[in-house]
Amino acid sequence: MSRIRAEIAAVVAVVVTAGVGVAALAVWLRATPRVAVEIRVPGLDGRAEKQSAAAPVAGAEERIVIGELFERFGDLETRAGSAWPMFRGPRGDNIADSPVPLLGDRPDDPLIERWSVELGEGYAGPAIFAGRVYLLDYDEARRADLLRCWTLEDGRELWRRGYRVHLKRNHGMSRTIPAVAERFVVTIGPRAHVMATDPFTGEYLWGLDLERDYGTQVPPWYAGQCPLLDGDSVILAPAGPDALLMAVDGRTGEVRWRAPNPRGWRMSHASVLAATLAGRRQFVYAAAGGVAGVAADGPDAGSLLWETAEWAPSVVAPTPVALDGERVLLTAGYAAGGAVLRVERDGDRFVARIVERYGPTEGLSSEQHTPILRDGYLFAILTKDAGPGRNQFAAYRVDDLRQPVWTSGRAARFGLGPYLLADGKFYLLTDDGTLVVARARQEAYEELSRRRVLTGREAWAPLAFSDGRMLLRDSRRMICLDLRAPESTP
Repeated sequence: MSRIRAEIAAVVAVVVTAGVGVAALAVWLRATPRVAVEIRVPGLDGRAEKQSAAAPVAGAEERIVIGELFERFGDLETRAGSAWPMFRGPRGDNIADSPVPLLGDRPDDPLIERWSVELGEGYAGPAIFAGRVYLLDYDEARRADLLRCWTLEDGRELWRRGYRVHLKRNHGMSRTIPAVAERFVVTIGPRAHVMATDPFTGEYLWGLDLERDYGTQVPPWYAGQCPLLDGDSVILAPAGPDALLMAVDGRTGEVRWRAPNPRGWRMSHASVLAATLAGRRQFVYAAAGGVAGVAADGPDAGSLLWETAEWAPSVVAPTPVALDGERVLLTAGYAAGGAVLRVERDGDRFVARIVERYGPTEGLSSEQHTPILRDGYLFAILTKDAGPGRNQFAAYRVDDLRQPVWTSGRAARFGLGPYLLADGKFYLLTDDGTLVVARARQEAYEELSRRRVLTGREAWAPLAFSDGRMLLRDSRRMICLDLRAPESTP
C-alpha cells in the first residue's frame, strides 16, 4: 500500500505542478477505470508475499476433519479398460498405449466432445481406473477439497468425498492428481492433506495432515506433489523435520517406513520418481534444498542412500527423469535451466554428483511439465526464459542436452500447457486450450492439426488417456474427447 500511495502522490505532484485545477484533479481521482486489469502472475495474484497462502484467516481456529463430507449420486458396475491410475500414467512416463488408431492426423478429423463438467478454479488433473474418473476439486462456496468421481463413458457423477479447508486464491487452488489402485484412491490437497477412500464406494479409509503431523511447509502456490503408487504402498514426500519421504499402506494408512531429513529440506512442487540407479531400486526426490535417493525395498527400505545440495533451485516442479541406469535429468524454471545427476556405487556407499549443468538458453529446460523420454530422445516444452526457443516444443538426444535436434518454431509456442504421447503422435495443449497434434518424429517437428477444444484459460493440467478417450481441462472446465477413429468406435 505504501508503494501505491507514493505513486499517487507523485502523480498529484506532477498534475499540480502542471497547473491543473483542484476540481479537475478531484474528478480524475474519482474516475472509474475503463479497463479491468487482473494479475495472473504466480505469487502476485494471491498477495501472499509475507504470509504463506496456505495459512488460514488470521486469528481463526481451523479444525479440519479429513473425509467428513460425502455425497452419493449413483452407482456403476466394475468396468474393464485401460487405466491412467496416477500422475503421468501407469508407468510414470506420460506415454499412453492405444489399442486402436487415434484421430488427429488431419485438421478435419472429427474430435467428439463426449461430455464436460464445471470445476473449481485450478489445474488438478484426473486419474482413470475401472471406467471411472477421479479428480481432486476445490469447492469455493463450501470451502472444501472434494475428491469427485465420474463415469468415463458419459461423465455422470457418482460421488464426492472431502473436507472443509480454507484456501485463499493463489494462482488457482487445486493442482495434484490422485493415485488409484484396486482397493484405494489417495489424494494430496493444496495444503498437504492426504485422504484415502475406497475407489468404488467412496468410503473414507484414512487421512494425514502433513502440516500438522509431519511439520510440512506447504510451498508457494500450494502443494503440487502427486502421490506415487508402489504396489499397495503410497509414497509421499512430506519433507518435514523427521521425514523426507515415507511409505504408507494404501488401504490402512499404516506408515511402513520414513526416510530421515537430516538437512531440513522442504517440500517442492515435484513428485517422486521410482528408478533403478547404480543397480539399486530407489525413490528420487528433488526437494526444495537438494536431491535425495531413498532405498525402495529390502531390509533397509526407507534409508537414505545418497543426497546432494548441488542442485537446489528455489522452485522445482518437473519430476526427475531417469536417463539410464546411472543418470538423472533435473529441470526447473525461473532461470534454473537443467542438470544431469550421476549416481554411482563406491563399495557399500552410493555417491551422487552433478556432472553437467547449463542455463535455460544453453540446453533443455522445463518449467512445469516433466519431459518425455522415448527411444533415446527427450521431448519437452522449453521455459519462458529459453531465449529464441521460448515455450517451443523441442527434441534432444539423451547424450546431447545442449543442442536441440528440432524445435516447433516461433509459430508454435505452447506456454505452460501439457503434452502426452499416444499412437505415434504428440498431443499438446496450449495455454488457451488449443489442441495441437504432431507426429512423433526424431528428425523434425511435423504438425498435423490444431484446433481449439477449450474456451477458458490456463489449460495447464496434465492430460489423461484411456481406451481412446482423452481428458483435458482449463482452469474451470474438464472435457472428455473421443479420439477413436470412426471404424473403431462401438
